[in-house]
Amino acid sequence: MEETAKKVELQNPQERVSNNPISMLAMFFAKVAEKWLPDAFVFAVILTLIAFGSGIVLTESSPLDMVVYWGDGFWSLLTFTAQIITTFVMSYALALTKPVSKLLEKTASRCTSPKSAIFVVTFSSLIASLISWALGLVVAGIMARLVGKKVPEVDYRVLVAAGYSGFVIWEGGLSSSPSLFVATEGHNFQDLVGIIPTSDTLFSVMNIVLVLLIFFTLPFVMYLIHPKRPEDRMQVDPSIIKETNISHDQIKAEKLNPNEKMDNSRLTVLAGGLLGLLYLGYQFYLNGFSLDLNIVNMMFLTAALLLYGNVKELGNGIKSASGSVGQFALQYPFYAGIMGMLSASGLAVWLSTNIASVANADTLPFFSFLSAGLLNMFIPSGGGQWAVQAPIMLPTAVEMGVNPAKIVTAVAWGDAWTNMIQPFWAIPMLAIAGLRIRDMMGFATITLLYTGTIMTIVLLVF
Repeated sequence: MEETAKKVELQNPQERVSNNPISMLAMFFAKVAEKWLPDAFVFAVILTLIAFGSGIVLTESSPLDMVVYWGDGFWSLLTFTAQIITTFVMSYALALTKPVSKLLEKTASRCTSPKSAIFVVTFSSLIASLISWALGLVVAGIMARLVGKKVPEVDYRVLVAAGYSGFVIWEGGLSSSPSLFVATEGHNFQDLVGIIPTSDTLFSVMNIVLVLLIFFTLPFVMYLIHPKRPEDRMQVDPSIIKETNISHDQIKAEKLNPNEKMDNSRLTVLAGGLLGLLYLGYQFYLNGFSLDLNIVNMMFLTAALLLYGNVKELGNGIKSASGSVGQFALQYPFYAGIMGMLSASGLAVWLSTNIASVANADTLPFFSFLSAGLLNMFIPSGGGQWAVQAPIMLPTAVEMGVNPAKIVTAVAWGDAWTNMIQPFWAIPMLAIAGLRIRDMMGFATITLLYTGTIMTIVLLVF
């Protein structure tokens, strides 16, 4: 009876349903983004021009100074760029292994309605983002594609936005740049604040409350965004969710030449994986569970080596994964140039100092969060942003008697928060999902408003 009623409802055009207010607001933002949001590279150029002009107006820098600052900073993050590209490629390649692919496909197969589709994609992205920012983006893109194929009646824009929204939690997880930075022996501010263990940042009550509140409520918010009226939904185009096929079949050994046997041997990749395990075990023995980008990349590479069947499979996985990171290589130098202008001109110091000047001991974490959110629009890198903000916020915290760990956590969440309207990190995920920035960014604006409210309340309470 229930199934028949659903079919009758869909077939009867006179029985209209209405979108709820949150969905209507999301649709408004979606229309604005569709009309006004430019390509992500154009967005980076616009931010460059804003930083250039602001440096001239708000600091004593001349136009020539700003050009020099931009050029000097342009290639300053090449090592970091290579690291984040490697992180994403290795995460994607890991997701394409047979065990992980089957797990994701099995999870997607449980979706039977738009509601379950949005819940599964959002929760999957949240879980993966707590492990690693790159894994969160990869899982979000792959799950949106798989679930979109399984549940074609879901609004694909909202589904992809739900996956990207799970990324908002990454700075509260194991790959949080500021939290890992201050927990590392020899960091730049050790003389001022000492070593701040992750027990005071990632595993603090404040961070755990933020994570739990967002984790268990965001999927419901994303479902509320979904248009109830079928005519308002964007149906997925089957051509953009085609499968990424990696052959996992072993070739029969008797048909191979000796060199082909080595290429097809499980032992080749297994040897590399075991070496990686030994290295990681030694590093964790020496330093405890201390993570940086190089260690994270080694973890993903080691896992991929252990899970792929042979070198050819691994090569195909890396090739498929590499196709989604070209925009990183193009755009990140421009953001490095922006960081160069903000740092060398004193614009970042001016911004952070002015925001901190209106704060007191109770509100400093909140204002640190706000300034981090604003700076993230121009410097979409947790590590890069921390480098320009920490020299102002940490001394201010010490002077006011505020626990520096709270400032670290606040800056981290501010960085993650405005990613919902900063298109840079969505680029590789959208390459997997097959959408444009303007298709889904309007829906992610609701995530910005909702999570910003939660973060503000928690930061002021704690």
